[in-house]
Amino acid sequence: QVTLVESGGGLVQAGGSLRLSCVGSEPTFSSYSLAWFRQVPGKEREFVAYITRITGATTYADSVKGRFTISRDNAKNTVSLQMNSLKPEDTAVYYCAARRGIATIDDRYEYWGQGTQVTVSS
Repeated sequence: QVTLVESGGGLVQAGGSLRLSCVGSEPTFSSYSLAWFRQVPGKEREFVAYITRITGATTYADSVKGRFTISRDNAKNTVSLQMNSLKPEDTAVYYCAARRGIATIDDRYEYWGQGTQVTVSS
């Protein structure tokens, strides 16, 4: 069982930056594929970015490409999401997720954090 805890959300003006972090409880964190998703009330959960287990390769949703960067620090059991040039449409609850299998853009991840709110004002 992996427990994931996000932090770093908040209120920021459009054009600003935030950095989200997610700490995992599992000692073998490095063996998990990790991802960030987001969700707006009334809408389906949306893929944001993932980072693979072994090579650390990354994939981004088109809506965040060039603005967001996902990274992982296996020594600290942490996955981060650096968000720059934020837009009001980035407003959502952001979730980190982990799975033992290969990274995917669908939401078939085994473990999820509780979410952290990001609000971007115009």
